[in-house]
Amino acid sequence: MTRPVRILYCHCAYARVVPEKVKEEVLQKLSESGVAFDAVADLCEMSARRDPALQRIAEAGAVKIAACYPRAVRWLFSAGQAPLQEGVEVLNMRVESADSVVNSLLGEGSPQEVKS
Repeated sequence: MTRPVRILYCHCAYARVVPEKVKEEVLQKLSESGVAFDAVADLCEMSARRDPALQRIAEAGAVKIAACYPRAVRWLFSAGQAPLQEGVEVLNMRVESADSVVNSLLGEGSPQEVKS
């Protein structure tokens, strides 16, 4: 039996690099979907504090993360001493539309990492 995919939404509250409209729409659609997901205020801040929650997320296995650039998210987890496993999908709310991010999070399309 495969473990369900865990969804993590980052609100990027402190960096303010993700368009506000995209963040709000993704959060609203996730909330309306009825699918369980975790929301954090800011992965950058969690990494700086080496928050133990990063380790729990990294150990979850199948994770889809809505945040910013995949390379930045992977670096944040590594800097927080919780490197992500292979197969983690990072969706970039800085450059993707809210619909694209939500469809990928909920499995309605083929999620892809935006390279950068």
